Amino acid sequence: MKKVHFVGIGGIGLSALARYLKQEGYTITGSDIKATKITARLEEEGISVVIPHDPSCINDQDLVVYSAVIKPDNVELVRAREKGIAIMSRSQALVFILKNRRVFSVCGAHGKSTTSAMLASLIEGSVVIGAESKQYGTNMYYKEGHNVIFEADESDESFLNSNPYVAVVTNAEPEHMEHYNYDLERFYGAYRRFLQSATIRVINAEDPFLATLEEMDAIRLYPSRDIQAIETTMHEGEPYTSFVLKDLGRFEVWGIGAHMALDASLAILASLVEEDVEIVREKLKRYKGIKKRFDIIAKEDNFALIDDYGHHPTEIKATLASAKTYAHLTGLKTITAIWQPHKYSRTIDNLESFVECFEGVDKLVILPVWKAGEKEVFIDFEKAFSRYAPVFAPRVHRKDAAIEIFPNEDGYERFDEGVVISFGAGDITYQLRGVV
Repeated sequence: MKKVHFVGIGGIGLSALARYLKQEGYTITGSDIKATKITARLEEEGISVVIPHDPSCINDQDLVVYSAVIKPDNVELVRAREKGIAIMSRSQALVFILKNRRVFSVCGAHGKSTTSAMLASLIEGSVVIGAESKQYGTNMYYKEGHNVIFEADESDESFLNSNPYVAVVTNAEPEHMEHYNYDLERFYGAYRRFLQSATIRVINAEDPFLATLEEMDAIRLYPSRDIQAIETTMHEGEPYTSFVLKDLGRFEVWGIGAHMALDASLAILASLVEEDVEIVREKLKRYKGIKKRFDIIAKEDNFALIDDYGHHPTEIKATLASAKTYAHLTGLKTITAIWQPHKYSRTIDNLESFVECFEGVDKLVILPVWKAGEKEVFIDFEKAFSRYAPVFAPRVHRKDAAIEIFPNEDGYERFDEGVVISFGAGDITYQLRGVV
């Protein structure tokens, strides 16, 4: 099996797998619904990408792999079936991609991309994650050898196919419950099986579910007890968090907040499986963040623009706490949050928590729901978020060191002072960068 075609190759997860297999010597092709920065970069790397989907893409491949958003009637999948070519979902493909690897597999509802990228800074190996590491400038970094640092996905249970040698779980808060038919027993059972399949386990032992796994042999982190003396400082305009971990001494990592110390601590404990603690302490300083996670994309004396992928209330609440600390450290006076809700199902399931998580912002801007393939459902945002007197707008516009909003019910607004931070997993990141 040497020729593999990826349907939906522009996705952050599928593109990483495509890059990885190319480095492994496979001939890779792909397609997607529209051209993006990711598809353009894949082509620069020598991967042929067709836009949009076209059945003529399917010819002599040995395998066709498709992303979770691709429907069974996709024209390329139909052609592959007609030609008798093997077809696998991304989840199924992980079995053969990772089966002979020593995988450090990281999962959890929140913090898995950050923890994966931190771990990639600490141990030697290939990196396959669902975000772009600023250290490597990509979502896939290839290194000869058996180690793979892999960001596993619980949303479709594909983490069960990641062949973990070391399994790291940041938390197991219920999320993507539509996939699990809102069955908590099935949801938690998947996490249990993931951990049981690993040789070594590293867990946040204060997570309500993970705390119940007392019989399971694991390296346990108790954040409230094991992480102490958290301090935030600025170095050359960049934020850093330092903390003391257990009896291992003080560490310093890029970023702001207790959640950064927690993610870093899990990465440290996982890395000590094969690295000396003093080497880990120095290597952690290489971590420079990942794109779309507290990503400071513009900074002036009186203005900072931050892009964040947070699309769940827990993530938004934690990141807003970091934004408030950042504002204090930089002398900025106000915080404006721009929220692009992601999926109707998630928004409805967590509506009350979404309302609460924006507490303390000076201004809230709400964009239309990013549907992610779901059918439109009416949500009365105006009523639910009335306490914030939010601004509703179809999109935002980047203009130099400012964000402009028009049209909206008030006509026009411009934000060029204080901290402006966006939240969402849709196209808000491109709106902020002025590329759509």
